[in-house]
Amino acid sequence: MNSIAFHLGPIPIYWYGILVATGFILVISSAARRARTVGESPDSVMDLSIWLLVGGVIGARFLYVVSYWDQSFAGQPISEIFQIRNGGMVFYGGFIGGILGLVLYTRWKKLKALQMADILAPSLPLGHAFGRVGCLMTGCCYGKESTTPWAVRFPEGHPTHPMSVHPTQIYSSLLNLLLFALLVFLFHKRRFQGQIIGYYLVGYAITRTIVESFRGDYPYHYFGILTQGQLISLGIVAAGVGLLLFGARRGAGASASENVDGDA
Repeated sequence: MNSIAFHLGPIPIYWYGILVATGFILVISSAARRARTVGESPDSVMDLSIWLLVGGVIGARFLYVVSYWDQSFAGQPISEIFQIRNGGMVFYGGFIGGILGLVLYTRWKKLKALQMADILAPSLPLGHAFGRVGCLMTGCCYGKESTTPWAVRFPEGHPTHPMSVHPTQIYSSLLNLLLFALLVFLFHKRRFQGQIIGYYLVGYAITRTIVESFRGDYPYHYFGILTQGQLISLGIVAAGVGLLLFGARRGAGASASENVDGDA
């Protein structure tokens, strides 16, 4: 694996940045097309993208720095906190930051936050699938030692070298692609606002919990068994289920047809 894709003169361009940017573009472009099917303006999605980007990057980097302070940042220049070109972001932090950006934007523009969240939700795992390939190229989020035929071996200098390890980044990408296909299908059967983002929260938390059991890069486990990602997943599942129950109670009859105007 080589984390550098190419150089622009003396400046290295990293695979991580390329793939994360590609994923983000696909999220926004596919969500903008989906917006038309429910009577929302694609321009609203495009404008929202700046808020999602800023909130997502800040949140993802913040949680990474907090999680890996002792291993990667203690004793280093403060400027290291801002060096994200070669990786070092946590998805859950980015997701929370993106949600805050969405709430602020929809309040400002007087849009329906759950409607916009539903429009975005099916595309989120598609973008995440590309981001995890970026993790593979960078060598972060790596797995435990493995003897499976599909195990990967990172080059010299990687913490796992010369062991073969589970390709957890690929596991995550494949599960996210499956979740993407499922949410696209369910979007057109939506009965109330918040249903698809609720499904996404539950679905992603479950897939993340599965992949986390193969991860080998966590310095410690909570209660001796849970990774940080699994612990956060418990809260995400609870939030998703709560959102689904709340939406189902108020999504019956005329309310449902009003909330999902334009859906097939």
